[in-house]
Amino acid sequence: MADELQPLLTPVVEDESTYREQTRNEPELNSRRPFYVPPRNLHGNTDPQEWVTEEASAMNSRVQYYSKLTTTHKTLIPPDHVIPAEEQIYVYSPLGSALQLESSIDGVGKNHSIVTIFSIWNTMMGTSILSLPWALKEAGFTLGIILLVLMSMLTLYCCYRVLKSRQTIDYIDTSDWEFPDVCKYYFGSFGQWSSLLFSLISLFGAMIVYWVLMSNFLFNTGKFIYNYVHNITEVEHVLSTNGTVKVICPNPPGVHQNSTDMSYIISNDTGVHEFQEWWNKSNTVPYYLIVLLLPLLSFKSASFFARFNNLGTISVIYLIILVTLKAGRQGIHLEFHWFESVNHFVAEFRLSFPHLTGVLALAFFIHNCVITLLKNNKHQENNVRDLSIAYLLVGLTYLYVAVMTFAAFPSPALSKDCIEPNFLDNLPSSDILAFISRVFLLFQMTTVYPLLGYLLRVQLLGQLFGKVYPSFPHVFILNIVVILSGVLVAKFYPNIGAIIRYSGATCGLAFIFVYPSLIHMISLHRKGQLSWPSAIFHSFLLVLGAANLIAQFLI
Repeated sequence: MADELQPLLTPVVEDESTYREQTRNEPELNSRRPFYVPPRNLHGNTDPQEWVTEEASAMNSRVQYYSKLTTTHKTLIPPDHVIPAEEQIYVYSPLGSALQLESSIDGVGKNHSIVTIFSIWNTMMGTSILSLPWALKEAGFTLGIILLVLMSMLTLYCCYRVLKSRQTIDYIDTSDWEFPDVCKYYFGSFGQWSSLLFSLISLFGAMIVYWVLMSNFLFNTGKFIYNYVHNITEVEHVLSTNGTVKVICPNPPGVHQNSTDMSYIISNDTGVHEFQEWWNKSNTVPYYLIVLLLPLLSFKSASFFARFNNLGTISVIYLIILVTLKAGRQGIHLEFHWFESVNHFVAEFRLSFPHLTGVLALAFFIHNCVITLLKNNKHQENNVRDLSIAYLLVGLTYLYVAVMTFAAFPSPALSKDCIEPNFLDNLPSSDILAFISRVFLLFQMTTVYPLLGYLLRVQLLGQLFGKVYPSFPHVFILNIVVILSGVLVAKFYPNIGAIIRYSGATCGLAFIFVYPSLIHMISLHRKGQLSWPSAIFHSFLLVLGAANLIAQFLI
């Protein structure tokens, strides 16, 4: 469409009286369309379906009109009402924040490096941070730290290859391309549809994890409020007290049980038992969320929910503060053993380390949107530097939260194996700091979940039907499938650590390991520049990605 609209369409009103008569009952549309341009038949096309539509012609004229004025007044850019909300760009990193971007008129970036770095950090930070202490425990303390550092370097290199992938294509203007477009160029329709499939898997997995976590946070929030209002004293199952700090082990090692409420309450009030019956983490609360989130998923536009993006940053900062305060009060509890944990000793190396690599594949995943994020960088020559700094900050944030939470867990009173896939589950519902954190995260996820659903709808229905919102039945059926999947997992398998590592290893196989490495090798081979060391190294990355995925099902 952009190639067909090269001639400048001047803002000339043709048959204005007819146009105003037809649209006099559309005040909202008129407010967004300050002048009228009728459909154009460009290049002599005989098929009316190939003509430029009225909306496209008007929007293009408005944008080019402001662009023309910008040549004289550098600060003049189109106001928000000129470009429809549906045309705003959203980028997504699974389990991370959805970030709304506004592109400048001439395509040149406008953000300083510090803003770009923060945007990448904010987008990459997600709910996977809650599972990192558990994943570190699964790998062993020393091996886990080594793997975290190595995975950050490896994913950074692969992200660099994604960023440079457009430059491997000669004689074609790729300035507006995203990574899926590059995959389509090299692998044809297979690259297009496979990249779509893996992107949908990451989105679908993220929405399931969000449903499990929202059920968890809503349950504990309601439980805290009920106990506080009724002045009820609660005694947790397997309780460890370190001064005023309480840490619990809701699922003791070796005991297979569903994620049910393992606490009992000291009270003679029969209403308590009725409350427990109607407010259950796995049997009732996941269904209550349907009433709230099903209507939100049906919104045609996600622009309203994108306004709450900064809540993700606040939540992560609060988690860091929470971990710091808990570690300061509990102290450090580390006594090492080489391999498997013995009594209260901490294993340094464990055979279940693929659990950590699967989680990290998603924790460091931003490869499907890094090109979009860096398009807005004011100094494009600093893209690689800014990306590296962002990865360094993300790695340090993950390392701090994982190590401090793991090290401060009070062993030998409780085994380190008690660390939950969501480390907030090791804090009782009566903990005021944990309560604040759960409220923050609950509200943030409630606003991000519809945005994830919108992105899923755009990618799936847009490809299948050519429309983001084909009809209400189409959208309703898709929403029901997504919600029921979340409810079933929250009821029968609420293990976010497992879901994150499966999803991370799957989408990481395509976007981190396979596509960037193959594209780099193919481009060098076509130029006759592929060396044996490069071929061996990038082939090793392919094997590493496949092994990471297979290991999730074997260990």
